[in-house]
Amino acid sequence: MSRHLQKDIESLKNKIIQMGEDVEDRVYRATLSIIKHDKRMAQDVIDHDAEIDAIEVAIEEDCLRILALHQPVAVDLRFIITVMKINSELERVGDLAVNIAERSVFLAGQVDVEIPYDISGMALQVESMLTRSIDCLVNMDVPLAYRIRSEDDEVDEKNQEMYTHLKDAISKNPDQINYLLHSLSVGRHLERIADHATNIAEEVIYLIDAVIVRHTPETYEE
Repeated sequence: MSRHLQKDIESLKNKIIQMGEDVEDRVYRATLSIIKHDKRMAQDVIDHDAEIDAIEVAIEEDCLRILALHQPVAVDLRFIITVMKINSELERVGDLAVNIAERSVFLAGQVDVEIPYDISGMALQVESMLTRSIDCLVNMDVPLAYRIRSEDDEVDEKNQEMYTHLKDAISKNPDQINYLLHSLSVGRHLERIADHATNIAEEVIYLIDAVIVRHTPETYEE
């Protein structure tokens, strides 16, 4: 690898890691705003959505510039392709954080109504998956990436439990249906964030092992 290519790849790695941290923070604050009924915090997440969009565009432009300028091969090429894919996944997570924040703005205005499922537990697991998916990239950690893949099933189970609780709550409290449907949307958005975290982990596996693991069993062998 030439010195200039190495420098550009290191810069690209730092940018995607920073983007990951920014997106993690937005997801955290969006879900926290629901738990704390903090409309101002939710609105702040919504108001700064354009920042993530701008970062995504800048990273994509960097990737294309490096491809055109250096024409990398082998692992360097896989790294740039992986960054482009992770960049897209993170931008979508940023959009989902905004969606959660928008639901939070509505929910914060309601009184004497509670979300009928463990949103805190679901949010903590999803946020952990997202954080560790970025750690996979930083540390080139394939075993961790496979563990994240296996956790996606756990979030899916929580999502199914959420549907059951909400169905029961709607039947018992039809007057609260608008509130409960917003609560349902929050859970669905969290489940989608877990999917994107899993996708990021799978991209890291591709980067390191040059193996596409989508639609394959969630196992790892040393």
